[in-house]
Amino acid sequence: MKIVDVRVETFRTKSRMVRDSEGHTHPGPEHDSTGSLLRIVTDDGVEGYTFGANRSVIDGLVKPLLIGEDPFYRERIWQMLKERQRLHLGSLSDRVLASVDMALWDLAGRALGQPVHKLLGAFRDKVPAYGSTMCGDDLEGGLDTPEAYADFAVKCVERGYPAFKLHTWQPPYEGAPSWKRDVEACRAVREAVGPDIDLMLDPFHYYSREESLYLGRALEELDYYWIEEPMDEHSTSSYVWLAEQLDLPVVGPETAEGKMQTRAEWIVRGASDISRGGVGDLGGITPLVKTAHLCEAHGVKMEVHGGGPGNLHVLCAMGIPGHYYERGLLHPFVDYEQPSPWLNTLTDPMDDEGYVHVSQEPGLGWDINWDYISAHTIA
Repeated sequence: MKIVDVRVETFRTKSRMVRDSEGHTHPGPEHDSTGSLLRIVTDDGVEGYTFGANRSVIDGLVKPLLIGEDPFYRERIWQMLKERQRLHLGSLSDRVLASVDMALWDLAGRALGQPVHKLLGAFRDKVPAYGSTMCGDDLEGGLDTPEAYADFAVKCVERGYPAFKLHTWQPPYEGAPSWKRDVEACRAVREAVGPDIDLMLDPFHYYSREESLYLGRALEELDYYWIEEPMDEHSTSSYVWLAEQLDLPVVGPETAEGKMQTRAEWIVRGASDISRGGVGDLGGITPLVKTAHLCEAHGVKMEVHGGGPGNLHVLCAMGIPGHYYERGLLHPFVDYEQPSPWLNTLTDPMDDEGYVHVSQEPGLGWDINWDYISAHTIA
């Protein structure tokens, strides 16, 4: 089997999501948007898919390297692209690597008639989820006050979530960042949901050491499960210092470059208590599995960053915690249970007990609405 085509198909759609000046997503008015589908085609007629690829990078850098390759040689392809990053990091990002790698895993599953988590070595078929909010905003009835977070947390618990994570206010919103306001929101949520719900915080990412310590100690008093990325992750020594000061687990690194090698450095230096990684941060399913094995070898938990089928399949193949699947980003104005129009069903359906069930369909389990994509394709 050989790869004969690699292409990105773009299509028109509508969106109610907007980004602020710092790049954070919030609900907004409906507007025109575009989506993209990466399609890797073989001479046997088997194809693999994923969404969100960059057409210019795929056409200019990736496609010439993949044509003629055996799609089952995922490791060789991933290493080849990783090496090309040295001179092309501005365009050949880890998210590009992730899109190619996930499409190749999807292709393998479709070719063999098995879901990806079973190709990896399945451990489970469902994972408990936590409700993960969007960042704070100034929308009335949204996530504009500590009390609004508390009300929303109660609704998420009533939906079935056994755990809840706050993304609090970040610039450009007035008064942000404020570790004291973050604590107010965290306290309001704890008081609202009671002692039996696991709670986490993902705050502003550039607090000082002292601010992060004050915040962490307040969360200890509120019996929070973890804190993640309260400081610049390029300062590993700052995280060593913070982890030594707190009993509260520190989770990281989340966005620091360097794939599994950076996670290894954090583990051996004691910069975090729980490691972190997702397909988009590391460059695909292939390096995320490497990171899970790295953590297992060191006796360290790894919590997976972000949702989506790539992360979900890896979670269901991990024999160590990864305790939770991150479901979201959630907001009072967003109906998360409604699939995107280019999909017929959700990729992460959750039952009333808070478990997300991984697809048993071949590959990543995309249930693609081909009629929608065909009707809205951009020539």
